[in-house]
Amino acid sequence: MDIPKNECPAPGAPGFRLEHHAEVGSSNTLAFDRARAGDAGRLWIRADIQTAGRGRRGRDWDSPNGNLFASLLLINPEPRDRIGELPLLAAVALAEAVDKAAGTLQLVGLKWPNDLLVEGAKLSGILLEAETLGDGRLAVVLGIGVNCMSHPPLSMYQATDLRSLGFPVAADRLFECLTESVARHLAAWQGPGGFEPVRRAWLKRAAHIGKEITVRTGHEEVTGIFTDLDTRGHLVLKLDDGRVQTIYAGDVFLAGN
Repeated sequence: MDIPKNECPAPGAPGFRLEHHAEVGSSNTLAFDRARAGDAGRLWIRADIQTAGRGRRGRDWDSPNGNLFASLLLINPEPRDRIGELPLLAAVALAEAVDKAAGTLQLVGLKWPNDLLVEGAKLSGILLEAETLGDGRLAVVLGIGVNCMSHPPLSMYQATDLRSLGFPVAADRLFECLTESVARHLAAWQGPGGFEPVRRAWLKRAAHIGKEITVRTGHEEVTGIFTDLDTRGHLVLKLDDGRVQTIYAGDVFLAGN
């Protein structure tokens, strides 16, 4: 496979590579293009601007210059049966990177499964996508967008950005902190019991723990008290009738919103 001219080692993450672009349609889409062309993975693709950025459930993601847009391509990540834990890992790694870059402590809370919030407003988005390639390899892409210098009006959620919060963190600086944090957490995750430290770190930042929330799963709405994450990162709700229900995917809202 031809190596792009703009490829270099990823900052702060030995063994990872970086491909940086001024503008792309979607960094996730480009990551999959690289995978189909035979890339071995552990590749970050970063863009200053995205013209076709997307979030969860196919939503558009506003992508102006000054914010951070990056996607990590992993090929055949192991353990393969725990790939669904990676968005929570990315959320914890990103939260720690924000603290390091901004010089803060526990600035952000986490909304299940992987949104970063500051005082209830959304700071970032994380999108996990996977595809089985023609040669049988599994390509997994983690797309990460962070509002560093500006934020869009969102129809479903209030948004914010680091500069508006008083932390003018450059996307370059945040990305350096992010690559180091993700590499460190991935290395630990791949070992036995590797998700448990991520789970504990996630719960320490949980924005809605102990509160009544509503989860929209696509075919129903479930309301209950958010009590825990299970050992795979699924949301555990205590319902009004005392039953406990585990939620595997959905959008979370504070009850009544």
